[in-house]
Amino acid sequence: MISDNNQTTEEILNCITEGVFTVDLNWIVTSFNKAAEKITGIDKMEAIGRPCCEVFRANICETDCALKNTLETGTPIINKSVYIMTSKGKRVPISISTALFKNEKGQIIGGVETFRDLTVVEKLRKALRKQNVFSDIISQNYEMHQLFSILPQIAESESNLLIYGESGTGKELIARAIHNMSARKNAPLITINCGAIPDTLLESELFGYIAGAFTDARKDKPGRFALAEGGSIFLDEIGDISTALQVKLLRVLQEKEFEPLGGTNPQKANVRVITATNKDMETMVKEKKFREDLYYRINVIKIELPPLRARKEDIPILVESFIDRFNHAKGKDIVDVSEDAMVLLINYDWPGNIRELQNAIEHAFVLCRSALIEPFHLPKSIATSKINNGLLKIRTLAEIEKQVILDALSRNSFKKLATAQELGINKTTLWRKIKKFSINIPV
Repeated sequence: MISDNNQTTEEILNCITEGVFTVDLNWIVTSFNKAAEKITGIDKMEAIGRPCCEVFRANICETDCALKNTLETGTPIINKSVYIMTSKGKRVPISISTALFKNEKGQIIGGVETFRDLTVVEKLRKALRKQNVFSDIISQNYEMHQLFSILPQIAESESNLLIYGESGTGKELIARAIHNMSARKNAPLITINCGAIPDTLLESELFGYIAGAFTDARKDKPGRFALAEGGSIFLDEIGDISTALQVKLLRVLQEKEFEPLGGTNPQKANVRVITATNKDMETMVKEKKFREDLYYRINVIKIELPPLRARKEDIPILVESFIDRFNHAKGKDIVDVSEDAMVLLINYDWPGNIRELQNAIEHAFVLCRSALIEPFHLPKSIATSKINNGLLKIRTLAEIEKQVILDALSRNSFKKLATAQELGINKTTLWRKIKKFSINIPV
């Protein structure tokens, strides 16, 4: 017979929208409310009496059990993001909180865990991320969104294009996006890194050769321009080609034709040329290291990509994207990075830009055996960056968010509706953040 007190407690627990369950000191489930049944898809009578890991089936059960940590340390865990598998095998994102379970005498008799379904929150996060994705390029940076707005017009044109940006900023992604939006999208996009091929071989790679052009040329081989016919060719690190090859490339741009090595008959080149560099081309022109006439041929339209250190508000969404990608590729269930790890990522200068960030997350995936990536999972250069540089000012996520809002307000003359639209948030949400960060709005 259930006592009135126990019956009242059970009724209260069943009114709560969050899932609640308790375990004894042997990790056996002793209570399971209706919300827990709904979220997990497991009936209360089936759950009670079984080990909690068989019921809850969270991605942290085997490696980083939250209840176990609380029982061992006495420290509660609040709003930790994890995933569980429902009775039907569905993967559900949830937020959990844990505490010690004590009797009337204050003795610890087990643990209690509450959890709430984050499926709706996850859908909203994905919708927000979708607003910040343009043809596989992820950014919520104002400059990048300005670029996104003009890429369709650039794609429509047939003009030669120069993409400038440091190594790892995503120049090839921009080139691919432009090609895929252009009238040439059904034809090939051929990519070649001019800085990775010796100059003696680069000419034959670009223009091809005919049989007998040199000792090993036993049969004709088409070059990259021939392979790109009707489409686009992306010449990365264009600043690394020799002066002699610059002359031949200039002819292709001027005359729309080229000659394979050993050939005498010019071939037409119906190709859009997209180039990229991480070098200061104007200085190279002044120093006679790059032909001025070629520079102006490739620089009809110029796009400049900001380095990652200038768009640090993108780091959280880039990290989230890389975690999703590596979870899928490596069969893991890592949920996020810890706050301490994120602070390190935010404050690192990223000389290798987005490529270096991606490598850092992949490095963490190799070492991480829990749901959260911690500082010690990151590459040593990042994990110790604040120690090696005593002048480094550590900025929290809140400080980054405040600065992003301030910059957006300033660009929009402190008009809240326009600012909210730029940031992709509701006006009410913006007002709440203005109050939270004590931002002064000019009257």
